[in-house]
Amino acid sequence: MKTFNLDGTLRTDLGKKAAKSCRNEGLVPCVLYGGEGVVHFNVTKDAVRKLVYTPEIYIVELKISGKKYLSIMKDLQFHPVSDQVLHIDFYQIKEKKPVTVEIPVVLEGLAEGVKAGGKLSLEMRKLRVKGLYKDLPERLVINVEDLSLGKTIQVGQLNFPKLELLNSKENVVCAVKLTRAARGAAAKSA
Repeated sequence: MKTFNLDGTLRTDLGKKAAKSCRNEGLVPCVLYGGEGVVHFNVTKDAVRKLVYTPEIYIVELKISGKKYLSIMKDLQFHPVSDQVLHIDFYQIKEKKPVTVEIPVVLEGLAEGVKAGGKLSLEMRKLRVKGLYKDLPERLVINVEDLSLGKTIQVGQLNFPKLELLNSKENVVCAVKLTRAARGAAAKSA
């Protein structure tokens, strides 16, 4: 998994007024949970742009006033109108403690149903998984070569080593759907 380096400065003033003044200065207020105590800090908007606006997940190496922390981004808050980042929550990673993250799904191969005229549809772009941070992959690759027309792959059918899938077992990850052309061809042959 990729690592993202982020520098921050410790915040001493807390509350709505302090957070608003931070945002006016071009900073994003952040909080780090999961350690001995909660750490409040600020980062610049430019520093987090590549972390926030990407489909990939990163292990974030925080450097806050000289101290280093290994973490993952847990939650984001955006302004409802301007879409600017208002607040970021990070969670400190421990070597032996599992973490829960959403990992992007990538489909691999040409499905049998697509060869027969169907359309492959990715229903879930990310899956929620739990595991040790060193075992987390950058993406979850699912082979769809054996997927025939009208069939689906559900979360319960998937298995990844050293990872526990937390989504509902009945959720559909991908499906090969019938197209109008495929229905027309089936009607003519019948």
